[in-house]
Amino acid sequence: MSRLLGQPHALTALRFDNRFTRELPTDPLRENRRRQVHGSCYSRVAPVQTVGPQLVAYSREAANLLDLTEAECRSELFTHIFSGNQLLPGMDPHAACYGGHQFGNWAGQLGDGRAINLGEIVNKQGQHWTLQLKGAGPTPYSRTADGLAVLRSSLREFLCSEAMFHLGVPTTRALSLILTGETVERDMFYDGHPEEEPGAVVCRLAPSFIRFGNFELFAARNELSVLQHLADFTIRTGFAHLGEPSPEVYGRWFDEICRTTASLMVHWLRVGFVHGVMNTDNMSIHGLTIDYGPYGWLEDYDPTWTPNTTDAQGRRYCYGRQATIAHWNLAQLANALYPLIGATEPLEQSLRDYTRHFEQGRQAMMAHKLGLAAFEPELDRPLIEDLLRLLTEVETDMTLFFRHLALVPMEAAMTAEDRFAPLHEAFYQPEQLTPAYRSRLSSWLDRYSERLRRDNRPDDKRREQMNAVNPKYVLRNYLAQMAIDKVLQGNYSLVEELLEVLRHPYDEQPGKERFAEKRPEWARNRPGCSMLSCSS
Repeated sequence: MSRLLGQPHALTALRFDNRFTRELPTDPLRENRRRQVHGSCYSRVAPVQTVGPQLVAYSREAANLLDLTEAECRSELFTHIFSGNQLLPGMDPHAACYGGHQFGNWAGQLGDGRAINLGEIVNKQGQHWTLQLKGAGPTPYSRTADGLAVLRSSLREFLCSEAMFHLGVPTTRALSLILTGETVERDMFYDGHPEEEPGAVVCRLAPSFIRFGNFELFAARNELSVLQHLADFTIRTGFAHLGEPSPEVYGRWFDEICRTTASLMVHWLRVGFVHGVMNTDNMSIHGLTIDYGPYGWLEDYDPTWTPNTTDAQGRRYCYGRQATIAHWNLAQLANALYPLIGATEPLEQSLRDYTRHFEQGRQAMMAHKLGLAAFEPELDRPLIEDLLRLLTEVETDMTLFFRHLALVPMEAAMTAEDRFAPLHEAFYQPEQLTPAYRSRLSSWLDRYSERLRRDNRPDDKRREQMNAVNPKYVLRNYLAQMAIDKVLQGNYSLVEELLEVLRHPYDEQPGKERFAEKRPEWARNRPGCSMLSCSS
């Protein structure tokens, strides 16, 4: 067994099978300088060394995917490996080459500018997991940036990746969060006032980190042999159930991507997640949530809200437009794959089917959120539309409203105040609850009660169904900021406590109710709690 840091260690037994670097064309240049890379899917590059790496937290569920024990995750070797200081035998570090559309405009070559893939682990179940360090130094794709990351963005990515997994939302995973012991200069608001911030590295896991933009770049450059090579590799390694690559299989593959992407958008809407920067280079080919940058969670229900300061005016990536943007992004992927298929009809049909899959999924999701046995279009479409309109009229916490809606008594003899009472906690400004508004909401609750009685289901079954899809606990923006503030003081306890609470987002968890509270007033306009930038 190899000896690292002077001691034998079980971590050295991790088995690597680096299919991506073994089977796809590589950048022939080994020098790590910013440049255009042609005809290649990746460039080999090593992580930078850090002076004093320190483990802040790790995810035991993500560690289980790699067959790692708690003792191994808390070891010095683990910290050195997943900060980028130590490479294991079998690792083949590299950065991927891809392009993308950013805010609707073709941006050309982008690539892994601050992400370095360490290699692909095969666990005891035979699953492949790609290990990727975010913030581990520059690559040929870093452009004018330094390839590093800071604590605030790294902690948010680490916590949110795992929170989304426990919510049942398809996502990349986060293994660890490690401080580098060094500082990184960042201008958080792009206002000419940079500051030194603690540096950090997150280790991310995914079956692969292949994005829409990987295919777009080779199509745009007319590097069609590389495009086909990458498509064939992706199908054989991630979509083998579709059969051997062929024009017909390429079409079925795109259709599956459309369906999984539609399902992902429904999940985002269900839990109130806003990605914030849905560029095509941030869209996973596997239908996973990827690249947690300036994301946010809807607090007051506002479909036009975006957490990204860069998008504050256009609101291209706001909550209510995410499904539409995903369709647009899929159309760009369709354009990239067209040379492999040679026909537009299969691609156009899949794009049409995306809309149908999304709408059907959204209808079923909203029926579940309301505790309905099934979506009945004539009754439920106006019921849902009227509710969502009501939620925008006053400042209403989306998570609390739907969670507490399960507590509303539905017996016909109940008074309007009896039905209204469980919802009081969901409203940010009680003075907005005018008699006219209360009358409209009470009228809606009456219609809702009548609709539920039509289903003739026991109330406990309705509540059980609603509580299984309406979380009590999400990673509210202010909670993440509180954890960042604690870590800056050298206290990691809130990170661990949040990890534990977010493992069970649908459970009541007595004693943890403070983590379910709506946004406090101090967080309304505080940076990191309301709006965020891409500076990380």
